[in-house]
Amino acid sequence: MGVYPTRTALTKAEELNLDLVEISPNAAPPVCKIMDYKKFLYEQKKRDKALKAKASKVTVKEIRFGPNTDDHDYDFKKKHAEKFLKEGAKLKAYVFFKGRSIVYKDKGEILLLKLASELEDLGKVEQMPKLEGKRMTMFIAPKKTK
Repeated sequence: MGVYPTRTALTKAEELNLDLVEISPNAAPPVCKIMDYKKFLYEQKKRDKALKAKASKVTVKEIRFGPNTDDHDYDFKKKHAEKFLKEGAKLKAYVFFKGRSIVYKDKGEILLLKLASELEDLGKVEQMPKLEGKRMTMFIAPKKTK
């Protein structure tokens, strides 16, 4: 457009019925642009929405065990865990201690470590078994397949 030494950018923007938008305030001198501010916001929202759509959504699936879970029940739940990891979901496996079963903390930890070792080829342990109140929790993240 050219340089207007006597008129400021603000008066030029007012003449054109547009807004003076500061693009990068940290630059020296700050970079401004004459444009329609509402249109600028709309375009920015569109860009943010497109980026958000591309981002992968992580789902967390839970599997609950008891400290004295039977072998058959364990195998059944392990198959579900395998399916969840193959689908790309994180797995939260936990042992819930009811009443006085909290005395079997070691059994619960052994159960979770056994699960982790059997699912080693599908996922890696993000958090080792950790006791929080009446729950012993462990997180397993799926391995990236290429």
